[in-house]
Amino acid sequence: MSPVEVLRHPDAADLAEAAAARLITTIVERQSAAGSASICLTGGRIGTAVLAAVAGSPACDAVDWSAVDIWWGDERYLPSGDPERNETGARTDLLDLVDVDPARVHPMPTPDQSGGDVDRAAEMYAQDLARATHPDDHGAAPSFDILMLGIGPDGHVASLFPEQPALHDTRSCTAVRGAPKPPPVRISLTFPSIEGAKEVWILASGEEKASAVRLALTAEAGRFQVPAAGARGRERTLFLLDESAASKLPSTMGRPSA
Repeated sequence: MSPVEVLRHPDAADLAEAAAARLITTIVERQSAAGSASICLTGGRIGTAVLAAVAGSPACDAVDWSAVDIWWGDERYLPSGDPERNETGARTDLLDLVDVDPARVHPMPTPDQSGGDVDRAAEMYAQDLARATHPDDHGAAPSFDILMLGIGPDGHVASLFPEQPALHDTRSCTAVRGAPKPPPVRISLTFPSIEGAKEVWILASGEEKASAVRLALTAEAGRFQVPAAGARGRERTLFLLDESAASKLPSTMGRPSA
């Protein structure tokens, strides 16, 4: 796993703008090198703010959006178009505003698509991931160029919550029941899929995330108790924080964002 870099931003708005600029730059660099790029999106307040900032950036058109594969790290098992779905926010804030290739956008299945069976939905997404893998990928999921994650006050990432069975799942995607944060039924990538990504970016904004961020960056923390402590990329791991989320870290940890 890669070492962790911590970047501090003055506030949530600055964090969203800086992460958006970094996302655009990384996608363009990857497309220049390989012809295409793959990103895995997160939801939540800061995740959707980053996508809105991408859409509003003058540099947005530098990306060939038709050559970007788009995935999700987790999803609420709700009907298509439900405002609580991560997909819905992503489409509203970015995807419906740029020229994506619909065949390269991979939302997690809805109850209607999977017959109301969340295990079937997770298996369908696992099959979608498997079809997109290449021989040089590390496992049963594509090696995403960028995988973005939020972090909950309890230290969860994606829909991998502390001390839940999904933390031990070795498949690429899993069904989640009994999530402590509503709605209780979800679909999530697993640690093998997360750890296969080239870069993992953990985004955190707000003082309510400060304790979780501190624990996730503690060397002794285990991912069963603090899932964010196990979210690391193969080549790079970034904690992108505003000062409120970084408020319980030592002042020497991290550096101001460029």
